[in-house]
Amino acid sequence: MGERRPRYGWGAALAAGGLLRLLFFYRLRPMIGGDSLIYSELARDLLRRHIYAFSGTPLQPTLIRLPGYPLFLAACDAVGGGAHPALALWVQMLLDLLGCAVLGLLAARLAARAGGDAGADAERRGATPARVGLAAVWLSALCPFTANYAVALMPESLSVFCVVTTLFALERWEACWNGGDGARRGEAKVWTVVIGCSLAWAVLLRPDEGLLAAAVLPAMLWAGWRAGAREGLGLARRVLPATAAGLLVLLPMLAWGVRNWRVFHLVQPLAPRYAEDPDETPPLGFYCWYRSWAIEYKSNLDIYWRYDDDPIRLSDLPARAFDNAQQRLQTEAVFDRYNNLLTATPELDAAFAQIADERITEHPLRYYVVLPVARELDMWLRPRLAFMAMPVDWWEFGRHPRESAEETAYALLNAGYLALALVGLLRWERRRWNGRGVVAFAMLGFVALRVALLLTLDNSEPRYTLECFPVVIVLAALALLPQFNG
Repeated sequence: MGERRPRYGWGAALAAGGLLRLLFFYRLRPMIGGDSLIYSELARDLLRRHIYAFSGTPLQPTLIRLPGYPLFLAACDAVGGGAHPALALWVQMLLDLLGCAVLGLLAARLAARAGGDAGADAERRGATPARVGLAAVWLSALCPFTANYAVALMPESLSVFCVVTTLFALERWEACWNGGDGARRGEAKVWTVVIGCSLAWAVLLRPDEGLLAAAVLPAMLWAGWRAGAREGLGLARRVLPATAAGLLVLLPMLAWGVRNWRVFHLVQPLAPRYAEDPDETPPLGFYCWYRSWAIEYKSNLDIYWRYDDDPIRLSDLPARAFDNAQQRLQTEAVFDRYNNLLTATPELDAAFAQIADERITEHPLRYYVVLPVARELDMWLRPRLAFMAMPVDWWEFGRHPRESAEETAYALLNAGYLALALVGLLRWERRRWNGRGVVAFAMLGFVALRVALLLTLDNSEPRYTLECFPVVIVLAALALLPQFNG
């Protein structure tokens, strides 16, 4: 039975996605600040002074941010003649829409791999591969969470595009590699290069995108080893695809590491965890104290990002920040000392560390398990429109009822995406991954590694889960598959 063409095409979905991004573009513009200013300054000095540094007299070389996004901004600046913010955002929006189309292709290909008479069953229920692909396009094009970042001078949108490209190339590589004949293996080499280049760019954009390589490369190695054993290939041919892609990832990291050694005499192939330059000392005692109570994103704005620059208020702390009255007095005294200086000092850091040690000793389970899990849940479940002019305390309906209702709707939409993804995961697993176990391993491995990493972070930021949304959207589209045990 021939596959019916969906009534509403991809063009309508992408057009709707384009309108959504334009709406965000004109509503948010020119909301550029924080990290965006850092990236813009690095791009400006790269283009005009040919040095990766902050402006000053003299220039201040830095390694707190990887060069991928500043290089992108510098390229847009060079092409646009000095108007890089606008041009960069237009390029990001176009790449984001292209990623929506690629996700649709990936979802359709994954849905088309069912065996037995599942294809007829899917046709009868209307869940053809084309419809699964179209669902993925609509889900991604109209996803406000990814669209929101496509119009921000931040690397997240390009990072998401790298995830999409890598997963699609991995699926194509697996199909070609398992083809067996020489022509298909030749095509697999092309997709190997695409995988390696996409992973390399992802790592240069954000250091935590090394987790994508950590999931994809072992999956390629497993597939190459399994196919090689089946066809009697030698050791070199079995490991060659994964090795070649891995070398492409390592080359830019090596170049960045050499640069940091030459400039700072420091081994640093990625960016440091706390984004500090070699002459800076992060306030580890303060961070430890913050982890002993922090959960929600609001605390980042009230306390975490204000420390070492702006005043902080004891009234912004939740009740769980104190275990007893004596601890509250200690914390208040440290706050008073800091607010008189507005600068982090070793003495203040030691005072915060002392309070943190007391809290950890009394409640180790809370510190090592309960709070990390709570922060992770906050990252996954809260509204994700970080660049919208909305209150961060969205649960306070009495203070801003209309805005709280709007943000609650976004939170429910986010929960809907996650619920659909869970259904799609279960149905895809029942079909034994439709013959694409390598892609499934890489997708789920990437999400699992990212979940594990987020458990170690001090602060809750919803954008840290954004790179997982390509996986969420593909799985949500696969929820259209009928239940099938085969």
